Amino acid sequence: MSAGNGTRAIVAALAANAGIAVAKFIGFLVTGSSSMLAEAVHSLADTSNQGLLLLGKKRAARPADAAHPFGFGRDRFFYSFVVALLLFSLGSMFALYEGIHKIGHPEPLSSPVVAIVILGVAILLEGYSFRTAIQESRPLKGDRTWWRFIREATEPELPVVLLEDFGALIGLVLAMFGVVLAVVTGNGVWDGIGTICIGVLLGIIAVILIIEMKSLLIGEGADSGTLANIRGALEAGRVERVLHIQTQYLGPDELLVAAKIALTSGLAVEDVARAIDDAERRVRATVPNAKFIYLEPDLDRTAPASR
Repeated sequence: MSAGNGTRAIVAALAANAGIAVAKFIGFLVTGSSSMLAEAVHSLADTSNQGLLLLGKKRAARPADAAHPFGFGRDRFFYSFVVALLLFSLGSMFALYEGIHKIGHPEPLSSPVVAIVILGVAILLEGYSFRTAIQESRPLKGDRTWWRFIREATEPELPVVLLEDFGALIGLVLAMFGVVLAVVTGNGVWDGIGTICIGVLLGIIAVILIIEMKSLLIGEGADSGTLANIRGALEAGRVERVLHIQTQYLGPDELLVAAKIALTSGLAVEDVARAIDDAERRVRATVPNAKFIYLEPDLDRTAPASR
């Protein structure tokens, strides 16, 4: 994911959520709808989250120093993890609390038409943001399903924005459902039920993001396809085979590769160094994200003695 593409999706979500949050708060003040209030807090949390994602990208771009020799790429994982926590605490928990309170103390809605109009406009804006996130994600998604992309992506921003926007769209539909039923039946309990549904939805999305971002934060290795490409690039020239290999993402675009490689026996020191340099060049040409490569030369002691 290029920085430009990731930033475009985040900025689109930030602009949409900021406008929607203001409109929803106005709608809540006019109508008194708890669903509208839950959605307003949800949009406010999403707006803050996009700001955190932009901050993470900026801090991750800092150059490496003596205390952080591999750079600050994991800042993007950290801030995405914070986003997931905020979505759970500020979004889900508040919606559940407000919904339970509304069911226990139902109140009639005033000016429900205002709420319906605001929710309709919000759906259009969230749809634009969601469409932008999908467009930016397609080149990275490839042939994978969307679920696999979210589970396997090492770029944290786009999966976060995708799930947030998806949750926002479904939440708006639930809020519309609660408001309309409250008006039709004259029972404000439906507004509270819609609010609780929003809280449950946000909680599920937040837990998924927390699990995925935690996995990236503590360190994920390359997928099987990338590992196969690295092995194929290494096992050429004077490298007979890869004896052992480990990888880890130090950032979305920074992969650490450490491997023990079996070289042809009887090589001079100069030839060993040349073989390692050639192997590193082949890996970087095949997997550009392999920024840090450490190769340990060895002999293949399992090979027949005649070799």
